[in-house]
Amino acid sequence: MNINHKAPAAGSRKPVSEQLASGIIQSSTSNSQHISKPWYHLLGGILAVFLGLAPAISSAEPPEGRGPGVKKPLGWAKGRILVMPRAGLPEKELAKILGEHGGKGRKIGQSDLYIVDLPGNASEKAVAARLAHHPAFKFAEIDQEVEPALIPNDPYYGSAWHLPKIGAPSAWDGSLGSGVTIAILDSGVDPNHPDLSLQLVPGWNFYENNSNTSDVYGHGTKVAGSAAAMANNAQGVAGVAALAKIMPVRVSGSNGYATWSAISQGLIYAADRGVRVANASFLGLTDSSSTRSAAQYMKDKGGLVIVSGGNTGVLQNYAVTTSMVAVAATDSNDFRASWSSYGNYISLAAPGAGIWTTTMGGGYGAASGTSFSSPVTAGVVALMMAAKPALPNIQIESLLYSTAVDLGTAGRDPYYGYGRVDAARAVQAAASAVIAGDTQAPAVSITSPAGGSSVTGLVGVNVTATDNVGVTRVELRANSTTVAVDTSAPFTFIWDSTGVTNGMVSLVAYAFDAAGNSKASTAVSVNVANGTTTVIKDATAPQVKIINPVAGNVSGNNVPISVNASDDSGASGITHMLYIDGALRATGKGSTLGYNWNIRNVTAGAHTVQVVAKDAAGNSASSSVNVMVVK
Repeated sequence: MNINHKAPAAGSRKPVSEQLASGIIQSSTSNSQHISKPWYHLLGGILAVFLGLAPAISSAEPPEGRGPGVKKPLGWAKGRILVMPRAGLPEKELAKILGEHGGKGRKIGQSDLYIVDLPGNASEKAVAARLAHHPAFKFAEIDQEVEPALIPNDPYYGSAWHLPKIGAPSAWDGSLGSGVTIAILDSGVDPNHPDLSLQLVPGWNFYENNSNTSDVYGHGTKVAGSAAAMANNAQGVAGVAALAKIMPVRVSGSNGYATWSAISQGLIYAADRGVRVANASFLGLTDSSSTRSAAQYMKDKGGLVIVSGGNTGVLQNYAVTTSMVAVAATDSNDFRASWSSYGNYISLAAPGAGIWTTTMGGGYGAASGTSFSSPVTAGVVALMMAAKPALPNIQIESLLYSTAVDLGTAGRDPYYGYGRVDAARAVQAAASAVIAGDTQAPAVSITSPAGGSSVTGLVGVNVTATDNVGVTRVELRANSTTVAVDTSAPFTFIWDSTGVTNGMVSLVAYAFDAAGNSKASTAVSVNVANGTTTVIKDATAPQVKIINPVAGNVSGNNVPISVNASDDSGASGITHMLYIDGALRATGKGSTLGYNWNIRNVTAGAHTVQVVAKDAAGNSASSSVNVMVVK
């Protein structure tokens, strides 16, 4: 493929798409090779840990289901965990609970997420497990290490095939991404790269807590170029959104591995600065409560978070979430790349094999992985936002899905999501879209405590709130006074009843959406009967997991099903209900449930095994596994 870099003659009026297509890439063997990490990057990483700037990573347990190119097992950050307390929990009470474990909390930005620093002799897993079962918290988890979604040493095609495949040249006639900033959460970005240097805006280094966002591994520079490398400048390559700005947010060390806390901080940082598109090319991000919470925080502020679907090449039961757009990878023939992970969490697909992009040190090369299908999609989102800046993010996301090229099974499927992204159709749809006026208020109700019940001390209050677009916040009011505000589902509160006089108190929840519509729940009246005891009512669901079977193929005559469960109030109060393809098959009580599934007369193909566990207080949780019966 020969690409002419000669600038258009003065006065020429070629369409933007033709101008960009004439300067997409410059093939250079010398510049397309992998650039190894200089010694000073490695030394810098060692010094950062020594000086306490970068997190120390634990020795790790062997990972499961990880794909090609894995160099080391995943660990977690030593000396800290992540928690989200229920809305309304008094700071003094939070400090007391954390202090019982030697911990001290640090709030992340304006969100409700906390990093908890622990003493050196603490077990991060043990403390996280105990706090996860504490009714004052929505969740608690270790600060897991995550790897970049890169397929190393993959042969490249030597051309920007992905741009015409997604219709980028046609899209460029309507939008180049001007006025939109894409946050690249990665290993940093090369600040001196000729195709990136003029695109950069200030960011932050959350791995070492400083302003140095230079690339220390090379992954971030490749990702940034895929999304928004400058075009039509007689230099190397063109990104999908060539006039978008890039905010480098460093979240990884010099080995390319990041942590949930760094990524969560990066998303909140970008959202608080008005960034509307963020890309995080790491594996399994939808499985973290912290990153889901941070992504929802950004979405509630009008942004969209795009993440990699993963490179294991097998079915992944990662959490399904609407807070992120998880992207699978396709090749030049519109087939799913063999190494691209699949599962119900996949939202979309995009080119990710042999993507020609920028490399650290000023060069160019091709790279493969969902690390690159993700920023290609982020670039398309930037084009859509620039085409109609006032278009709400919810509409942009909907149009991104509806204009995708449907591949595989009709409709959304686990391999391609809604289909392969189509920049031309997406930008056209965004530009011509009528901004939908949202006049529908959310639905909201208080599910606990029950009306007429007596309460004392710190009281857990659970609220269910839904909306046709999305709930942005829920306010809890006691006798018309707002006592707590929750901005992320599940909407759970701690109400300090000691602040009111004993007697009947009316609790009302108000739910709001982004358009300003609001609705109040039916009032729930409770009897406040405080003496001297502080009690937090049990509003925490049990934990339940199907141990066997695991996702994948099953065969033979019988499949043993094993379930484990636990609850903060004790396993004796747990009731199990086992469903297969929606039909109730067994019930039981306690911490375990066993069932022998006879599959001799079961049809071959996909089946779902689900268990629902309920504790004595009525809180419930479920776990499911998708299996393929092979005859």
